[in-house]
Amino acid sequence: MSNSRFDTGMDVRREVLGEDHVARADAAKTPFDAPFQTLITEGAWGTLWADDTITRRERSMLTLALLAATGNFEEIPMHIRACARTGASPEDVMQAFLHVAVYAGVPRANHAIKLAKETFAELEEGA
Repeated sequence: MSNSRFDTGMDVRREVLGEDHVARADAAKTPFDAPFQTLITEGAWGTLWADDTITRRERSMLTLALLAATGNFEEIPMHIRACARTGASPEDVMQAFLHVAVYAGVPRANHAIKLAKETFAELEEGA
């Protein structure tokens, strides 16, 4: 598949998530989930994340807050790791999760903070 939104999406995805992550996701792609991978590459990465209206740091904070607020915890570690590339600091992440606590619930924020602490610790160990 080659089109400008897809190509832009792959570039942005690599810049935010890292080459290794994108290579693993691409290698795991099957004919069954290929349409979904195209959708997120074009939509999330080639349109939303490629837009420069707000910074990638701000997008990281929004994404983490939304994932936590909606209880979609599975992707939080991936987006915590992406913070190293987007410029969102641990303090920024905490501010996003404090908003989650007030506006979406303490249990969701608490779980997101637990995942963030674990992921930041793993990143420090690997540094």
